[in-house]
Amino acid sequence: MNKMFILLLSCCLWTTVSTAQTTDGFAVDTLSDELFARMKGRSYPDGCTTARQDLRHLTVKHFDANGQEHLGEIVCNKRIANDLLDIFQKLHEARYPIERITLIDNYDADDEQSMRANNTSCFCFRKVSGTKNLSKHATGMAIDINPLYNPYIHTLRDGTRKVEPATATKYTDRQKDFPYKILRDDLCYRLFIEHGFTWGGNWRTMKDYQHFEK
Repeated sequence: MNKMFILLLSCCLWTTVSTAQTTDGFAVDTLSDELFARMKGRSYPDGCTTARQDLRHLTVKHFDANGQEHLGEIVCNKRIANDLLDIFQKLHEARYPIERITLIDNYDADDEQSMRANNTSCFCFRKVSGTKNLSKHATGMAIDINPLYNPYIHTLRDGTRKVEPATATKYTDRQKDFPYKILRDDLCYRLFIEHGFTWGGNWRTMKDYQHFEK
């Protein structure tokens, strides 16, 4: 009887830790077998050193620039799951425009294609572009918001400029007005900074306006 009680108690505790429902349309959970199967060989390739149990699956609601409401999903590190849930709830309440939030696996974990689609995404086990170093995305500790309109820009030593996604050149002029642009001190920026994230738009040697990491 005591063993049965302990087993039931353990199951209850595990459920409490692994699943945290909040308001309608916002939830955080561990990775289901079905979800993990979608990720295997894509954002979670062979040799991935980030443990499955360290990742969480979030569902969030968001509005696009036309005022249409959508249901999105994010895979992130468990350490920032509650941060992201709170941030996206507040962005939703304010109707802050985010065009698309879906797993990068829907683009075969191709970061360029995901960015071109202006898809907001978080976990993807990959290296920093042009380097041998693992990206913060590889541990689910970074997220890219509206990436087409907030590109990565790096001027190389020979003077050439690298822009990612490659289709975002017209959005590199941050003085121009266009939808989905992240501005220093706008709501998106403020919420991420309040939760302890850093913004790639503040980097000195390069700019990554879509990127927040912790």
